[in-house]
Amino acid sequence: MPAAPVKFAYWVPNVSGGLVTSKIEQRTDWGYDYNRELAVLAENNGFDYALSQVRYMASYGAEYQHESTSFSLALLLATQRLKVIAAVHPGLWHPGVLAKLGATADHLSKGRFAVNVVSGWFKGEFTALGEPWLEHDERYRRSEEFITALRKIWTEDHAELGGDFYRLRDFSLKPKPLNTEDRPHPEIFQGGNSSAARAMAGRVSDWYFSNGKDFDGVVEQITDVRKSAAEVGRRAPKFGLNGFLIARDTEAEARETLREIVAKADTEAVEGFGAAVKQAGQSTGDKKGMWQDSTFEDLVQYNDGFRTGLIGTPEQIAERIVAYKKLGVDLLLLGFLHYHEEVEYFGKRVLPLVRELEAQLPDSDA
Repeated sequence: MPAAPVKFAYWVPNVSGGLVTSKIEQRTDWGYDYNRELAVLAENNGFDYALSQVRYMASYGAEYQHESTSFSLALLLATQRLKVIAAVHPGLWHPGVLAKLGATADHLSKGRFAVNVVSGWFKGEFTALGEPWLEHDERYRRSEEFITALRKIWTEDHAELGGDFYRLRDFSLKPKPLNTEDRPHPEIFQGGNSSAARAMAGRVSDWYFSNGKDFDGVVEQITDVRKSAAEVGRRAPKFGLNGFLIARDTEAEARETLREIVAKADTEAVEGFGAAVKQAGQSTGDKKGMWQDSTFEDLVQYNDGFRTGLIGTPEQIAERIVAYKKLGVDLLLLGFLHYHEEVEYFGKRVLPLVRELEAQLPDSDA
């Protein structure tokens, strides 16, 4: 049986400043009207998912932001097929409250709501809100309990959980989210590059999102996540990879665009962001936390999106995407400089080449 085609998601620019921390022109807007048009454009150009970002306070070039769950619902109601993933932080949400919101959003969208559980990198947001900032691995323990509680509430009546962070006592949610054979509840995504994140993904998540990585980095992470899943007798989660895509008619144009993005980087904002995220990752026991080996250039795209190497002609990018698929990547999460124009360019020029190359793959490779 042929493997499923690689899926595509895009970062919703519901946060000001675009997807690169640079003073280069970005014809992208964080407002709703722009994003409503973008969502329709994306679903008509081959995108399966959109991921709304979550920030709670002004910082690091993201001075303004729309809240992720409400913005996601608005995009769901503006589209027909697009699945929208709302990012949330355990510690600022209770799983029972999110489960209720998610069930309603799922009914309103006819089964297109999903959630991305973010364990937290921005200490300043928690302390500004008077919430405790847990040690790194404890944040992932809390997230694992959060996902366990969420799944119980969405699939069981009289849910019970006696955890260290969350407790459920004979809790029943009605109506539950829509339930189908291939999707018993809204899909649960998570991010993180650390050992704790990989282990948690194998145990409880439906999807694992990685920061931008080259081929070796992807193989390492997929191997670890699959091993974690096997240890608990569970099917491994699907794998999503972040990438910033610069497709141009010539490779020289694409490379020049990258050079200009980095040359015009907002140095103060990049360094401020870098200090915050490296503090979070350095607290891991084995120093494998997110952003630990990120250079200044990597951090200009704040999820290491340049590292994935989706920069060049449509042909070069399509070949690289299919190479990632052969390694086990199920979804590419993409950011762009000028969203409307580049999402359409992707759908017309890059995606058809990806599908042609996929069709040529032997079933064993796929």
